Amino acid sequence: MQSNQTYEKALDFAVRIVGLYKYLTTASSEFVMSKQILRSGTSIGANISEAMSAESTSDFIHKLSISLKETRETFYWLTLLNRTGYLSEPQFQSMMDDCSQLKKILSSIILTTKQKTNEPKVHKSEF
Repeated sequence: MQSNQTYEKALDFAVRIVGLYKYLTTASSEFVMSKQILRSGTSIGANISEAMSAESTSDFIHKLSISLKETRETFYWLTLLNRTGYLSEPQFQSMMDDCSQLKKILSSIILTTKQKTNEPKVHKSEF
């Protein structure tokens, strides 16, 4: 099931984000941006987890949309950390690749779910 694979990708990404947080706080004594990226980067998977037990299709879309917003915020913090010299280019590219994959997957799931929900309903009386 794609949502479980997405959840696993997000969980793996969150583990990387925690590692990045540890690196930034110990090696660079950076505490402000590192806390922000820790929050947004781990929130992606948390919202996917909530979406997996959504109460309705609209709730599912809403939770995944929040997760997508968190990927965009994580993009911002990664870019800022790179431009301020806290992340090297290889570190930045590696994290951005993972974040980009999550963004594409989430966008695709949201779009597909919205399309399926907007499909015309066929009533029995039309047969």
